[in-house]
Amino acid sequence: MAEGTEIQKLAMIGCGSMGGGMALLFAEHGITVSLNDPSEATMDQLLATAKKDGLQDRLQKHGSYEDLCKSLGSPKVFVFSLPHGTVGDSVVDGLHTYLAKGDIIIDASNENWQNTQRRQGKLVPQGVYYIGMGVSGGYQAARRGPSMCPGGEERALDIVMPLLRKVAAKDSQGNPCVAKAGTGGSGHYIKMIHNGIEHGMMSALAEAWQIMDLGLRMSYDEIANEFDRWNEDGELRGTFLVGIGADICRQKDDQGRHVLSIVEDKVVQDVDGTEGTGIWSQLEAVRLHVPAPSLTTAHFIRLASAFRANRKRVKDAFGGQFPVQEWGEAKVDKRSVLESLRKAVYATFLASFVEGINIIDQADQESRWNIDYSAVVQIWRNGCIIKADYITGMLAEIFREPNADVDLLHNKRVAQELKKTFPALKEIVVKGVEHNTIIPSLSATLEFLKYSMNTVLPTQFYEAQMDYFGKHMFDLKAEPAGKPETGKHHFEWKLA
Repeated sequence: MAEGTEIQKLAMIGCGSMGGGMALLFAEHGITVSLNDPSEATMDQLLATAKKDGLQDRLQKHGSYEDLCKSLGSPKVFVFSLPHGTVGDSVVDGLHTYLAKGDIIIDASNENWQNTQRRQGKLVPQGVYYIGMGVSGGYQAARRGPSMCPGGEERALDIVMPLLRKVAAKDSQGNPCVAKAGTGGSGHYIKMIHNGIEHGMMSALAEAWQIMDLGLRMSYDEIANEFDRWNEDGELRGTFLVGIGADICRQKDDQGRHVLSIVEDKVVQDVDGTEGTGIWSQLEAVRLHVPAPSLTTAHFIRLASAFRANRKRVKDAFGGQFPVQEWGEAKVDKRSVLESLRKAVYATFLASFVEGINIIDQADQESRWNIDYSAVVQIWRNGCIIKADYITGMLAEIFREPNADVDLLHNKRVAQELKKTFPALKEIVVKGVEHNTIIPSLSATLEFLKYSMNTVLPTQFYEAQMDYFGKHMFDLKAEPAGKPETGKHHFEWKLA
């Protein structure tokens, strides 16, 4: 298939909520989709939905890879929507016999970027292209138009981009939220960090919700109204998570109860193996020496939440808990506190973007993927979980400039945005500490801002300790600020 030739047929391997939604989306845009899934019932359910949507003529199920491949054109185009890990390897191995030079696999799973690059290398001798494509927005977006982040060889991307642009989410100007992320495993890497940013944002918003719920004793409907206010104007306008936050607070079941009131405080996806991106993004931050506390701390509370039974045992050992206290209706100006809370959440949202992009930048320097950050921001403009109109609008302007510094803390506009929120963030953290409020990401963001710009850190003493017992050497204050390299000085604090 030459560049510019329109893709008419493709195979969807993995027909669960995401794969099934994308299969219907492709069919809706005139593509004939051949289905393959280990579960016959899953495919039958998808075909029933297709019939209801009037798309039954565009979807067909196939039980074997041989039949699946015979149903496709040349070159063959496959889309994977699979669990991360070895499943993808098994599918690639199963298809191996039927693959030919020029065939294209688009891995739309939440796959580890290292697996992506390994498979890309494995398929080179066959001349088969393997594109790692992050897909965001959840199963609803998979059906109606997701944000997509494809990475791989330029020629393969040129072939698939016309189709991806057609089905992708569109921003407010009608531009598709899909672009070439870069080479190699960049597409899956960026999606991994997207999810790390997502976790920082989700934690901050959850912390704000509990402040309003337990601290300010607001009703769920009042909280929903406040989220609406945040989402309509100002720095949090057009933010997907804030918008669904209002929906979640309002939603009632058939008994008239708020559904949120019966939801347990457990996030288990990191522990049960269904979600790997959160873990991988934290590992990457540490491996690449990038401070990302807004993201990392959000991950730790997810882990603690998963083990609810253990939390109950700890509570028993302590003879109780440190209960979240009411912030004192008579002593606080609620409207003023809510405005400070809005700014604190914005600060954490923006810090999450800064931290995540710094991780991507370090990985890009290491792997030489040639990431286009303007394209990355466009991918994030709509159809994804971290959609945040004010933030991505600002980032789009920044990365539109030639040779923009990717470390956004060096950017005066970003610095000014964070600086103006600092008093509000500090106010919320202080009140939270006073009242035992659980605010891991908000408080971590405050500390991140403090130590990122401070040239008088307590690590002065830390460094001396390391030199005392380990002869780890140190730099002198009188010397110019240098690179993160071993110092040239040692003091014999105590003779051996």
